[in-house]
Amino acid sequence: MNRPTERRYPDTSHVRVRRVKSTFQAEGALCAATLHLPPDATPEAPRPAILMVGGWGSVQMALTSSFVHRFVEAGYAVMEFDHPGWGDSGGFPRQGINPWRRRRVSDTALVHLKAQPWVAADRIVLWGTSFGGGHVVDLAGQHPELQGAIVQVPMLDGLAATLSMSPLRQLQFTALGLIDLLKPGPPLCVPTLAPPGDFGTMDRDGAWDALQRALAAWPNRRYDNRVAARSTLTMPFYRPWKRLKDVQVPLLILGATGDTVAPFVADKVARVGNPKLQVVTVDADHFDPYFEPLFPQVLQHQLAFLARVLPLN
Repeated sequence: MNRPTERRYPDTSHVRVRRVKSTFQAEGALCAATLHLPPDATPEAPRPAILMVGGWGSVQMALTSSFVHRFVEAGYAVMEFDHPGWGDSGGFPRQGINPWRRRRVSDTALVHLKAQPWVAADRIVLWGTSFGGGHVVDLAGQHPELQGAIVQVPMLDGLAATLSMSPLRQLQFTALGLIDLLKPGPPLCVPTLAPPGDFGTMDRDGAWDALQRALAAWPNRRYDNRVAARSTLTMPFYRPWKRLKDVQVPLLILGATGDTVAPFVADKVARVGNPKLQVVTVDADHFDPYFEPLFPQVLQHQLAFLARVLPLN
């Protein structure tokens, strides 16, 4: 793979955004959400909207802020949210990930978005990145009323993601996951992102560099770089590519050919044969699409898709 020049976090500081904070109940927790709006948005003229579903260790505005700002600049309402036990949301234990629970929470977040007075409830597109891309595939198969969906560097096959790790790392995560699952008390956590070769759930594809650059662009917030070890036990069994056949709305799949964190299973996607799927591949790793110089190319594909399925007029 031809590596891009040095990553730079996209500058969207010129974009004016109105933010409306809210909460919703899901899975026994009070979840935090933020609706990002163009400054001139009013309830009298509801906007087409995008529900953003973040990835494995994601919280609101972590790596997604550039996309949020560009979509708002284009005229859309955009809602992000934190899953239970993460970010500004309540819920215990903290820092745990269960993909099936997250899918249900994302479904509840969609209901919450539809209820917002600034939003045209019948004009919504889902957007998911990394692990959240799998949840969006699931939801796109359950909600034919949606206008479409976008998944970026999606985690479509947890088994492929697990097998991309070394056998030693797989053994370590299995052992720690079982200890965490069986022991009493608070979760046993491991690093979410780590420098290359260090122990963490993501130490490849420049994951640590991506975290440092995101934090530098996000100076007023802290990021809890931990995930409950038991979370890794669910990964091999979460395989949303098998639900691609159920998708009934236009779905843009943006896969990275050099992705070793969530390997893009192009052969499995092609095997599904669903005409609703539009596949675009980029010569990149898992984290490149969030940064310059690749970000404008990725964004253009997504804006063109939105203009087709969710026009502003």
